[in-house]
Order: sequence, then structure tokens, then C-alpha cells
Amino acid sequence: MKPNYFVKRLIAGLFAVLMMVSAWVTMPAANAASSAEGAAQETQDNSKGFVRDVRDKVKDAAKSNAMKVDESTDSSTVSRKAREDAATILQRADEDAERTQDAIDNNMGAVKKAVEGIKEAFSK
Repeated sequence: MKPNYFVKRLIAGLFAVLMMVSAWVTMPAANAASSAEGAAQETQDNSKGFVRDVRDKVKDAAKSNAMKVDESTDSSTVSRKAREDAATILQRADEDAERTQDAIDNNMGAVKKAVEGIKEAFSK
């Protein structure tokens, strides 16, 4: 049995509707994925900026405290210990900030992979 004109038109119409629905569903998902990726990048930048600010504040506080101890005491031993402690704090602030920024980068990598997975799933 051959499909008649009406059945052919119905199949073509259903196919066209399915294609439009597919395009309509895919477009918002792609836009949402791009939006999520942009928001994730902004969060990463803000987080790294926050980490750098905290590092700088810790370093400033360590330097300031070492100077205050140095100025307030006559003991060279206490003064030397304060400077050594300040140097240790400065070093650890840099190390901690670097380690935290690496963790932020790793998390961002996971977010980017998830967004790419979403994009791929909706592009098929």
C-alpha cells in the first residue's frame, strides 16, 4: 500500500514540527550553558582576587606586627624572633594563596567539563 498525498503531507508536517521543537529546546540549553560558563569564569576571577587580597592583608599584618614588636622591645632576641615569625608567615601566606588558587583552577576545570558535557548532550 502506497501512502497517499495526505499521509505524505502529515509525515512532512510532523517532521517539520519535530525539527522546530528540537531547535527550540537546543537553543535555550546552549545559551544556558554559555551563561553558566560565563558565571563560572566570573566566580573564578572573583575567588582568585579574594585569595590575593587575603594574602596581602596577612602579609601586611605580619610585617606590621614584626615592626611593632621591634619598636616596643629592647631585647634583640625577641626582635629577631618576631622578624623570623613574620618571614615564616609571609612565606606561608604565599604558599597557601598559591595552593588555594590551584584548587580554584581545578574546580573551574571540572565546571568547564560539566558545561561542555551539557553542550554536547543538547547538540546531539
